Amino acid sequence: MRVLHVHKLTGVSGSENHLLELLPALRAAAIDARFLGLDVPGSDAPRFYARLDELGVPYTRVRCGLDVSPRMAYDVVRAVRAEQPEIVHTHLVHADVYGAIAAAASGAHHVSTRHNDDRYLLGPFRYFDRAFARRTRRLIAISDAVRRFLERAGHTPGKLVTVHYGLDTPPSTPSGVSPKAAGVPEGVPLLLAVGRLIAQKDHPTLLRAFARVRKRHPEARLAILGSGQLEVQTRTLVHELELDDVVVLPGRQEPGDWLARADVFVHTSRWEGFGIVLLEAMLASLPVVATSVSAVPEVVVDGGTGLLIGEGDVEALAAALNELLADPERARRLGAAGLERVRSEFSVARMTEQTIDVYRNV
Repeated sequence: MRVLHVHKLTGVSGSENHLLELLPALRAAAIDARFLGLDVPGSDAPRFYARLDELGVPYTRVRCGLDVSPRMAYDVVRAVRAEQPEIVHTHLVHADVYGAIAAAASGAHHVSTRHNDDRYLLGPFRYFDRAFARRTRRLIAISDAVRRFLERAGHTPGKLVTVHYGLDTPPSTPSGVSPKAAGVPEGVPLLLAVGRLIAQKDHPTLLRAFARVRKRHPEARLAILGSGQLEVQTRTLVHELELDDVVVLPGRQEPGDWLARADVFVHTSRWEGFGIVLLEAMLASLPVVATSVSAVPEVVVDGGTGLLIGEGDVEALAAALNELLADPERARRLGAAGLERVRSEFSVARMTEQTIDVYRNV
């Protein structure tokens, strides 16, 4: 069975890392999985293709320019026809639209993975999205929360199936800037957050909570790995809270060295389709403190592998962080339980088997 995955490339984060796990696993299971990239000029696409080369995954590239582009539609249709897949499997909105057109033009079946509970799908755009998904055979939701969201957005329940992300090992690529190089002293407690500096990730709540944590744990440090449109505002808030000497903002980094050094992982998203960084943290045996939103409770067990708090609740977040910093043994137990949970519930093998089941049903 030949399956062509299609994804617009602007960087390498959650959905892209998901594909770097899934594609080689599918090929190892005798599925001829290939990749078609919609390349945004000046993006981080070369890093993604370098990994595909290392993994032995064949790929084709198409230039991605304007959101609405007859030329790109023509190029995608031509690329899909050349690959002759039985299934076109798309990821995120640009691939969903152009991939649906190409699947219809080539006679292939269409499957779409939905990676987030994007709020715009509850507005007028939902009619456009449903129109392009009318011929789609299955919509794979990466969590039950996303599946329920897609039902609210008007998609046919019978088309929806949940396949959680899978991950077997924590990130191993060395960080461009290590904790030591970034000025984190040896031996001090380190709280770690990984995520783009955007409104969804709600770093202001994290920073305000950390300002309170510092009153009880003045030696603690906080690192936020990521870049984004709110970088200036984030740095300004760090300064206003007088945290310049204890908050580290090294930009987007490979998280491996930071996960190995951290004591607690913090995740303050306002919504989250899944959060593959949660699996990375749990594979590093870190306890997780996170907001109880969207899919997070499907991954993190409150009181079992971490602590869950309400969205935007500064006081509750500070209390949870203080609790784990004051009780390292409990933090260690939560981290160990998180590792076992990922291994049993979120393996790459399980994700791959469930994805192949979708293909066979289609």
